[in-house]
Amino acid sequence: MAKKKEAEPAPSEEVANGDATGDDLTADSESTTSKDNVELEARAIAQAMQSADASYVPSPSLLASDDAHPLLSQVDGPSLSNFNTDPSVYQAKSVPIALRAKFDVPIHVTAGGSVVEYEITTDVYDIAFGVTAEREEGVTNVKESERVDSHLEPVTGKFLVGSVPCALIFSFDNEYSWFREKRVTYKITVTPPRTENVIKGRRLRAKKALEAVTKDSEEIAERYETSTQTRSELEKEVKRLEKEIEEKKKSLDVVSTEEKWLEKKRVVRDEQIKLLNKRIENGWDDEKSEE
Repeated sequence: MAKKKEAEPAPSEEVANGDATGDDLTADSESTTSKDNVELEARAIAQAMQSADASYVPSPSLLASDDAHPLLSQVDGPSLSNFNTDPSVYQAKSVPIALRAKFDVPIHVTAGGSVVEYEITTDVYDIAFGVTAEREEGVTNVKESERVDSHLEPVTGKFLVGSVPCALIFSFDNEYSWFREKRVTYKITVTPPRTENVIKGRRLRAKKALEAVTKDSEEIAERYETSTQTRSELEKEVKRLEKEIEEKKKSLDVVSTEEKWLEKKRVVRDEQIKLLNKRIENGWDDEKSEE
């Protein structure tokens, strides 16, 4: 039996004036749309970073530090000499979470403007899932913990990290379950900011930090002046009190000397009173002999 020959594909026709075919137009349109979406997302991320950096406020501990460099380190952000823009991926598959138990995945982020994406799934059953950001200033709920149907479809999310450093805590909570162990699969991707965003961000933070430290410096100058004046007044008061104490000590010495002298005199007087009363009541011994 002769082998059936496959039909050769017809040669594509060229379109006049260099126009593309319908398929090419669709592909180009999809490519343009995808590119536009990426650019829009990048622009949104850059704007969000600028907003976060423009509202930057140094933490109380940095302002209270006796060392100038911790504040500058936070303002500078990551060093561009060894800055790596490659995403960091944290993932695990089928992690068991016992009944009445909780499992946390902590991720430390040091580059402001990093984009965090996550995808979680569970086998067979649901689980409670939430994300918090822990900073020196306090804890922020990125995603409120709630039960999710991650066994039916992946739970995904994406957010921008503004203030750093911070610890992102991805929490898988099975404490509500009395009977079933859950198994969680997660993938968390942390994409550092673009270099140009890092450069813009450190300049915005530097301006905000300068405003904060300048204002704090003015307040410190006022407090310093008040403190200096108060110290001077207290020193004068102390000297006055010291002089007064010296005078009081002299008076105390005089009074103490007088007290001792009077005590001796009091003893003498008591003895004299006793002897005189005895004479008046009983007479004199030499008078009795005359009788």
